[in-house]
Amino acid sequence: MDRDDEPVFIRSKWGTSRYVYNPRSPIGLALILITLLLAVVILILMQERVGPFAGPEPTPLSTVPAYEPWPASTYVPDTYPTPSAEEPSTGDPSGP
Repeated sequence: MDRDDEPVFIRSKWGTSRYVYNPRSPIGLALILITLLLAVVILILMQERVGPFAGPEPTPLSTVPAYEPWPASTYVPDTYPTPSAEEPSTGDPSGP
């Protein structure tokens, strides 16, 4: 029997009307092997979390550069007036 005459797809013998690869055809056998190899590669990539299955890059916790002690947008001016030379300070925050 010449294997080149075999169809690439045959009807499933499980009672459904689906078509499956024919392992007796050289093209069908090649498609089966390629499918299995591709499935194994995808599973390994998923397990190792690389390629399209890699997680997002970690973002730094702070976006403020190391040389700036505080971001300029969060600066709040001091609301308490500083004591002047005319008023003696008693050190009591409740008043003079």
